[in-house]
Amino acid sequence: MSAAEQHVFVSGDEAVAMGVRLARPDVISAYPITPQTVVVERLSEYVEDGSLHCQFMHVESEHSAMSAAMGVSATGARAFTATSSQGLLHMCEGLHYASGSRFPIVMMNANRATAAPWNIYGDQRDSLSMLDCGWIQVYVEDAQEACDMMIQGYRVAEDPAVLTPFMINLDGFVLTHTYELVSLPSQEEVDEFLPPLETENKMDPLSPKSLCITIGPGLDQEIKYQQHQAMMQAEEVIERVDREFGDRFGRYYGGMLEAYQCEDAEFILVATGTTVGTARTVVDALRSEGVSAGVLKLRYLRPFPVKQLGEYARKANVIGVLDRDISFGMEGTIFTNVNSALSRCGSALETMNFIGGLGGRDISKQDLTDIFQKMQDQATGKKQPHVQFFGMECETNE
Repeated sequence: MSAAEQHVFVSGDEAVAMGVRLARPDVISAYPITPQTVVVERLSEYVEDGSLHCQFMHVESEHSAMSAAMGVSATGARAFTATSSQGLLHMCEGLHYASGSRFPIVMMNANRATAAPWNIYGDQRDSLSMLDCGWIQVYVEDAQEACDMMIQGYRVAEDPAVLTPFMINLDGFVLTHTYELVSLPSQEEVDEFLPPLETENKMDPLSPKSLCITIGPGLDQEIKYQQHQAMMQAEEVIERVDREFGDRFGRYYGGMLEAYQCEDAEFILVATGTTVGTARTVVDALRSEGVSAGVLKLRYLRPFPVKQLGEYARKANVIGVLDRDISFGMEGTIFTNVNSALSRCGSALETMNFIGGLGGRDISKQDLTDIFQKMQDQATGKKQPHVQFFGMECETNE
């Protein structure tokens, strides 16, 4: 933490808005949706009181919000928008356009269950269903990380080797509406860390080019390959930006993932978002009882930390993956990605998928303690189902 920072007691949504203000976007395209609305409300207040100099567009839908952000980015200006759940799904067409056009838009998504049934509480089905849209995706744990990732997000997205839009995901209500102490860096320090956007990927009468072009089979695959390469190159940029941010502001987030008590862990739980904090508490309790437990905080799902995950997997007996999502008829989406990564690393490690917290249901310390016990049972030969729903109020077949 730098000496110039100030401390504020704010919600996760407000921390996002403060981080965005420090990043100095040129245009904000805003449409309200619970539990994201506070973000754009605060940003509108900052524009009104003059503490943020930018254009604020109150558009008529989430689809329009993304369309406006693409137009902004196409002129070489810095764009921000925010959404949640059905709003993110309504943006889906634009998400593909934005990534294919290499527009470095930054967006906050408040993770929320998708309908039907209608539910305003948090799980991760909305953003996980968008993994193939070509956006970088990061999942944050607390308000401080949410604020800081607004700043880091622009640095990563706007890097010439990346030029890829960036989605920052916060657990709905559990994080968006919980108040925490947040350290805010000074505007001067952020300006040094995050200079104004400079890009050649824009409409320019002195250097004409086509954006959002139409092509046939002869080039489409090559362009998608370039997108894929940019996403892969983002991993190195993410790690570098996180180190530089930590060196300047005193807060390091581990880059692609963060390990807790995993160096000698026999049983590792892979988790995302706010659940990680609870998992650390459970790990500490299990360690005091002699259980070699650890938790891997999976921060980025795109790009995916294949090598880093493989390094920790080599030392464990069982890896459990906690999903707040289900790909119906198969398994949790994060579990699929973890297994693919382990396979690429040549690991034959036992893996288990634990699905819960859907629709905002609490994930308790006892739930996580039970999950670690199931991993221990698996290691001692007491075979467990490959995919398990936990915290259920009805009988299951798993």
